[in-house]
Amino acid sequence: MKRIYETEESDQVIFFKGKEIEHTPAYGKDTLFVVGIQPVEDIVKNLITCDHIFFGANHSFNPKDLNEWKEWETMIEFFLNKDYLCSLDIPISCVEEFNDLVLCEYNNFIPQIRVPIPYIKLWNYNTMIKIDDKGFNATNPGIWTHSLHKLMDRKKFTDWKQYSNDKVLK
Repeated sequence: MKRIYETEESDQVIFFKGKEIEHTPAYGKDTLFVVGIQPVEDIVKNLITCDHIFFGANHSFNPKDLNEWKEWETMIEFFLNKDYLCSLDIPISCVEEFNDLVLCEYNNFIPQIRVPIPYIKLWNYNTMIKIDDKGFNATNPGIWTHSLHKLMDRKKFTDWKQYSNDKVLK
């Protein structure tokens, strides 16, 4: 089965439910996945039995302007203030602007920075991932390097097949 965002009906999918299968602090929780900016009332209606909300599902978080950034923040903050555990799938292209929001100030917020690395198995054993800054000594105290091989720990791996258990909500 294809992931929800790869199905032919993906334009109509707004909410779906399932277990959080990615190895985050919400792992194993009953989760409501929310695609795009949605009315708070609609999210509340679909929250039955869920204790975790995954915002930005199907790679839908990609604000185009300040107004969209604010809409995302307002929507998510409503649920953080109600003590829900909330995740947001954040593309690497949005990382710099993201910290202008207040979401990271909440202990029940899980920012998930998405860093695509196509054909990851083709990189050799010496490959390193470098967490850098936007310029020399600009915003971070330094840089961090991690072995790609060690980052690909089996305990942290989620096979694509595991995404097939989610249920689309109407």
